[in-house]
Amino acid sequence: MQLSKQEMLQQANAACKNTLMETLEIEIVDFGEDTLTARMPVNSRVYQPDGVLHGGATAALAESVGSFASHIFMNIDEVFVRGIEITANHLKSVRDGYVYAKASFLHKGRTTQLLDIRVTDDDDNLVSVCRLSTISLPRKK
Repeated sequence: MQLSKQEMLQQANAACKNTLMETLEIEIVDFGEDTLTARMPVNSRVYQPDGVLHGGATAALAESVGSFASHIFMNIDEVFVRGIEITANHLKSVRDGYVYAKASFLHKGRTTQLLDIRVTDDDDNLVSVCRLSTISLPRKK
């Protein structure tokens, strides 16, 4: 039985219970052929002291969506995925609403993957540009 897109999103979000993703209220909201999109509310939980989105929270959102993308687009019965490097260039401050992170593969190898993650605000303004490298390692049988 093939799951609907809504059912797949529900299962993905259920897997995030009791994790950093739940703590930051990160929610997977869409996916495509080689993309995955998540959103995170901008509120006092993710502020820096002057009331704007903390860059570390943005990086956590980016790494979460990128790692999750690698996880679901690889054969997880045979491998497990770990992030090995992330970079983030923060371009715009955000005080409220949501930020959206869309992860797209630049390279999808058997061992290493490279993802481009664009973080935007509610008005589709570019907030941050991130790159995440992940590695797929064989599961012990």
